[in-house]
Amino acid sequence: MNRTALQRLLALHVLALAALAASAAPVDVAGIKLDDALELKGSKLQLNGAGVRYKAVFKVYTAGLYLGQKASTPDDVLAATGAKRMTITMLREIDANELGKLFTRGVEDNSPKAEMSQLIPGLLRMSQIFSDQKQLKPGDSFTIDWLPGTGTVISVNKTAQGEPIKEQAFFNALMRIWLGPAPADWKLKDALLGKS
Repeated sequence: MNRTALQRLLALHVLALAALAASAAPVDVAGIKLDDALELKGSKLQLNGAGVRYKAVFKVYTAGLYLGQKASTPDDVLAATGAKRMTITMLREIDANELGKLFTRGVEDNSPKAEMSQLIPGLLRMSQIFSDQKQLKPGDSFTIDWLPGTGTVISVNKTAQGEPIKEQAFFNALMRIWLGPAPADWKLKDALLGKS
């Protein structure tokens, strides 16, 4: 191989690496960096959408939804197979027990009444997880992961909290807090579905 061909090959290699690095660049949401893609228990996930949860004029937290492939409707998100992740990073201090109550109310507001009795054990466990945290401060984060064959795993500041909740209906009920017919924040719902 002559020197010119080697230089071209090296230049192409450098360009390919630069393009790969650019495609995996973090996304900035209200000063919080979210990876454009991640690996979860061997599954490659991509950021479907991300946004900020507002309460009145206050920024409460950022949220990012990761899926195996892009989805633009709540039904597509809930029907997607494989691992899924919702990541939340706090932007202000909040009583963790209060946040747990808000999430429970979000599940109640967005779940079919016939499903609620099945969801109660998972909701009680989730409430206990938040109750144990006391306060969530700016920068604290938690994830809600769906792992096929394992269940829903809730982690706070990267530490899994208790045993997985096995029923997929519970994970779907949690996702409806943000994606259901009465979401916590309509703009955030659109952002998570990649519409903003």
